[in-house]
Amino acid sequence: RRGKMAKLTQLIDNEVFRAYATYTAIVLLKMMLMSLITAYFRVTRKAFVNPEDTATFGKGESAKKYLRTDPDVERVRRGHLNDLENIVPFVGIGLLYALSGPELSSALLHFRIFTGARIFHTFAYLIPLPQPGRGLSWAIGYSVTFSMAYNVLKTLWLL
Repeated sequence: RRGKMAKLTQLIDNEVFRAYATYTAIVLLKMMLMSLITAYFRVTRKAFVNPEDTATFGKGESAKKYLRTDPDVERVRRGHLNDLENIVPFVGIGLLYALSGPELSSALLHFRIFTGARIFHTFAYLIPLPQPGRGLSWAIGYSVTFSMAYNVLKTLWLL
């Protein structure tokens, strides 16, 4: 058992794995930030979905007017949902990719492009920037994840 643990701790010495961990932490923190932005918009727009969240604005009927949807809150929520749909697969597939032994330059290219695309996607969603900016940034990030998946399968199954 001790030998297995030593091998796992050696991952941190692997440059590709360190790059994966770095860029994964960046996109996960960015995704977590979307929760805070959603909360900010809910409070500033006074648009809540749960009755208990309106308690600071009154009781009973006077608080019910704050149980509503707001276009700005919904926009941030859609951006956050898009992050969940794209960053979670990146985390899993990226780990498999990092463990499949890619060249550092190739791995860095994949991780950096994905991270840049997701950050741009967030700005394009929140500002909002005109299309096709948001759509292209989504497609670029999605393509990177697909490329990593293809490379993992190619390495493991010799496709």
